[in-house]
Amino acid sequence: MRMPSALNNTGMRFLSRRLDGVDLLRGLAILTVLLNHVNMRLFLARIPYTEGLPHQLVATLFWSGQRGVQIFFAVSGFLITSTSIRRWGALAKVAPLAFYRLRVARIAPLLILLLLVLSLLHAAGLQNFVVAEQTGGLGRALLAALTFHVNWLEATRGYLPGNWDILWSLSVEEMFYLFFPLVCRLFKRGLIGVLAVFIVLGPFARTLLSADNDVWHEYSYLGGMDAIACGCLTAILLSGRSLSTGASRCAGVAGVVLLTFCLGFSNVAATWGLEAAGLDMTVLAVGTCLVMAASAESRWVAPRVLAPLTRLGQRSYEVYLTHMFVVFALFGLFRSPVALLFIATILLAAVLGEGVARVYTEPMNARLRARAM
Repeated sequence: MRMPSALNNTGMRFLSRRLDGVDLLRGLAILTVLLNHVNMRLFLARIPYTEGLPHQLVATLFWSGQRGVQIFFAVSGFLITSTSIRRWGALAKVAPLAFYRLRVARIAPLLILLLLVLSLLHAAGLQNFVVAEQTGGLGRALLAALTFHVNWLEATRGYLPGNWDILWSLSVEEMFYLFFPLVCRLFKRGLIGVLAVFIVLGPFARTLLSADNDVWHEYSYLGGMDAIACGCLTAILLSGRSLSTGASRCAGVAGVVLLTFCLGFSNVAATWGLEAAGLDMTVLAVGTCLVMAASAESRWVAPRVLAPLTRLGQRSYEVYLTHMFVVFALFGLFRSPVALLFIATILLAAVLGEGVARVYTEPMNARLRARAM
């Protein structure tokens, strides 16, 4: 499909190749998730490995997983909107069925394989993989995973095992994918207004609308949709436009400052009341979007020293869905020295994700996409 002339030499030019800045953000996000989930095993085992460390350092390194997912949400909204504009020329022209087929090609192969493996491990009664009856058992968990409401199930019945629990974020994203093309077609001239509403509702979803439910406070649909909406809005504002060099640099610096503040000074944000107001995650999403905008416009190339983190970001989906196998396996083998446990988990999760991508998800994605076109 030939792109409209209004997009040929504008801010949408970056869509022809990967963006190092975006991959780096995804790498940072998945790294926070990995560190968080290893930390959770140590925390639940009451291993006091953080004693003597500064509180902010502990919070930044080991309790930033939720913030990492928020970064993922913003990236997802940005990339889906950008690629949709490139593919169809305008969001109002998005073809829902074609959109769904392309999303299924990317998401379904690994998700279905994961659910199959988890079902077998549940049937075998393997520790850390059995879905308790109080949460509805295996059938209920499968239904939740396939109908995008793992987050709701956990909020009402309790946490699922670790490999299932991570699917809460996919429930939020997949609900976004389900309605995105329909909203684009329905609100042809009011899409920006719809996105603005989601951004405004995000903080309320994490506070007033969570109804004192700690799980829903973190896992609600609206609580993640503000970051996705920020990403969508960023892509829309960039389409058909180009930022000046100065504006791009300012956006990049501002984005890095906001990300550093949200990740490295979260205790200060809490002291200022941002967390209590639900605004800390919105600020994080805005910072992420500013960095993406600057990266897209400047065509920034990551230095070689950041190549491992960039590659980790490129495989973030595969690493995200498979990393808990590594976490449980290594934690069962050894818990000390703790530093080695963290390093080994990151390395093996990256290797597993890379292998799964090369051997399975990429070939399946290419095959399904070929059939969808």
